[in-house]
Amino acid sequence: MKQASTDTKILALDIGGSNIKATLLNEHGQMIADYKKLPTPVPATPDNVIDTIEQLTKNFPGFEKVSVGFPGYVKNGVIMTAPNLGTDEWRHTPFAERLGSVLQKPVRVVNDADMQGLGVVSGKGFEIVVTLGTGFGTAVLYNGVLLPHLELAHHPVTKTKDYDAYIGDKEMARIGKQRWNKRMIRVLDILKTVFNYDHLYIGGGNSDELTFKLDDNITIVNNKDGIRGGARLWFQPDVK
Repeated sequence: MKQASTDTKILALDIGGSNIKATLLNEHGQMIADYKKLPTPVPATPDNVIDTIEQLTKNFPGFEKVSVGFPGYVKNGVIMTAPNLGTDEWRHTPFAERLGSVLQKPVRVVNDADMQGLGVVSGKGFEIVVTLGTGFGTAVLYNGVLLPHLELAHHPVTKTKDYDAYIGDKEMARIGKQRWNKRMIRVLDILKTVFNYDHLYIGGGNSDELTFKLDDNITIVNNKDGIRGGARLWFQPDVK
């Protein structure tokens, strides 16, 4: 696998429902510029999002590659779903290709949890990353290699609710943090039984709300820890 040069600069973008954030990384995933952000446009169509990204790039001259974490299912740089931005507008959009044409740089796009996962895992064994926030993000890796994305958030966990609806922001506000924590205990037990992972990492804004003792092979991670994934993405053998 070809190694990046020591002075490679990578623009890392995180597209969210509220804001689009950007920073500049070196090949080791270290931030070499402060975060900048702009509000996610309304409506968040592909054209409007690309226009906003173009504005952000003016803060980061000299980047050579672009890594994008996108809130939806991405396959080979093509958007399949975008629950928080409007799936109908985004479905089958070749986003990596379109953004690359505008910025005149090579672009890789993956699910936002996948990019964070690349940034936080140890690279040893079977590791899972979940993010707790508006919904339930997931990433699955084996020996540091990103495996095809699973939309586990939309798998039913009860007769009437998938994971997003069972433990997402809105449900925590409705049922309270005590009941939400009881549900999280159940969810983590399911993950342990189904995946038999070597290590589980929990990120996202609501990870701070967990009040019960976690297993020794579960680690809470900061969202900023995942930014290294924007660099590690370029050392992946393939991107699904």
